[in-house]
Amino acid sequence: MSRARTARRIAAGAAYGGGGIGLVGAAAVGLVLAEVQFAKRTVGTGLGEPPRADGLYGSEFGGPEQSPGPLRLGMLGDSTAAGLGVRRARQTPAALLASGLAAVAERPVELRNVALSGAMSDDLDRQVGLLLDRDAPPPDVCVIMIGANDVTRRMPPTQSVRLLTSAVRRLRLAGSEVVVGTCPDLGTIEPVYQPLRWLARRVSRQLAAAQTIGVVALGARTVSMGDLLGPEFAANPREMFGPDSYHPSAEGYATAAMAVLPTLCAALGLWPESDRLDVSRDEDMLPVAKAASAAAGQAGTEVTAGRGPWVLLKHRRRRRVPGEDPAPAAPDAAGFVP
Repeated sequence: MSRARTARRIAAGAAYGGGGIGLVGAAAVGLVLAEVQFAKRTVGTGLGEPPRADGLYGSEFGGPEQSPGPLRLGMLGDSTAAGLGVRRARQTPAALLASGLAAVAERPVELRNVALSGAMSDDLDRQVGLLLDRDAPPPDVCVIMIGANDVTRRMPPTQSVRLLTSAVRRLRLAGSEVVVGTCPDLGTIEPVYQPLRWLARRVSRQLAAAQTIGVVALGARTVSMGDLLGPEFAANPREMFGPDSYHPSAEGYATAAMAVLPTLCAALGLWPESDRLDVSRDEDMLPVAKAASAAAGQAGTEVTAGRGPWVLLKHRRRRRVPGEDPAPAAPDAAGFVP
């Protein structure tokens, strides 16, 4: 069965309450997960807690008291979203995105990161609640990175997509733009060997495609995390991965942030490239299932709503993101400060 067809079935099952749909044969999945669990015995060990990156970025563009005030950025997801494996707040993907967004918008950005190491999609409801259940306006834009733990812990893909779309729906109804970094390619984990590496890649890419189908229908955008964003990781795994060979290094997180930043800014109408088709960059308008499948196989690809059932497959130009440590932000009138 093609990746597009499988992803479409998973997304349909998530939307209409269907049961779990197997991504590959049960025996194959068992082998993949056993191998991944073996590979993950050292994952996260000795890494400690991710540094807290909450605070105000781009303070040189003005303070919270200046109109129109800071942009509000929320970060949700698992250990990758939390920035596990780096030592400084400015090295986390959330901080990098906040700094980059501030530089592009020329406006301060207030960041609140509620991501949790080890989180699965069933934790997103709690995380969304942390961002929305407060006497403050909702975030202007949110970034979600989730999916890897759903695969390794055998969450049915329909349930995984259903939980993600529920979280995205809540954020969209609250007025937030949403960007989803889809399930990364688990075939990149170094201790996983062939042929299980191929099976791990197939499972994770099918989930990534299904995630895209589910959230684009709600007005969100997706960026394919793929093999943790591009040939840089394949060519320089020692530099791009941290000491556990699973989580990115500081350079790896910077590479990932460079791929997500254009879509994050475009969601707020701040990126110089429009949401129009650019055939010179191998972009296309496709049915959503085909676009989702193509994006899952090409890291860094954006999928966003187009015309009717067709969606836009974008390859935006990347920009190196600045890094800075967060400045503690004074509470505003609504009290929105971590």
